[in-house]
Amino acid sequence: MAVPIADMEKFVKGSASNNIPVFLWLVLPVVIIVIQTFLEIFMPQNLLGPMLSEGGPHETLQFLFSALACLLAARMAFQLQDRLLKGLMVCIALGCFYIAGEEISWGQWVFGWITPEFWQQVNDQSETNLHNTSAWLDQKPRLLLFIGIMVGGLLIPALRRWWPSKLPSKYAVLYPSDLLVVTALGVTIPYFIQEVAEWFGFHPFERVSEVQELYMYYFLFLYLIDFHKRIISQV
Repeated sequence: MAVPIADMEKFVKGSASNNIPVFLWLVLPVVIIVIQTFLEIFMPQNLLGPMLSEGGPHETLQFLFSALACLLAARMAFQLQDRLLKGLMVCIALGCFYIAGEEISWGQWVFGWITPEFWQQVNDQSETNLHNTSAWLDQKPRLLLFIGIMVGGLLIPALRRWWPSKLPSKYAVLYPSDLLVVTALGVTIPYFIQEVAEWFGFHPFERVSEVQELYMYYFLFLYLIDFHKRIISQV
């Protein structure tokens, strides 16, 4: 169903709506970091390393969350009438499609094919993906997503709570719910713990990037759930 932009503001129910079940926005993110902390402390490194590598539970969940986000964004791209929001959903869907494909090396870790020799020469991990061929296809997009989550998941809720006049109301439909703060903290806290610990020569996480990416893609998934329920489901 098409949704005109002029009617969207009335569907924004507030910064901490009940559009996301408490299990998804609170319980699951907390359980994940508790389990991760337990694993980092007590699991031997020779077991933890493979768990965080390709085909492990972290990358499986990363694929799952990004694939679900892709499907949800694609569905909304067809439902929305406003060109700006439709374009936004198309971009998110394409981005999540890229993430999901890259996480499983476009099927290599599912079907187990051998990377062609010519591609092994350009891919630093000899996988059939793009993100191991250039920083422009890996670290830089990841940094942009990290900044976006810090702004959308932490800065905007802070401004909305203490300085609401600083947030333009015309963009209210795009602002993430305050409920996503928990997942945004799951993205940022491990990163800053790792950065501070490295100053002292200590590495608290085996692969902090895998933990961070898991929360990043989960943030996108929750954002789209909230957006869908606020905008599409109530038309």
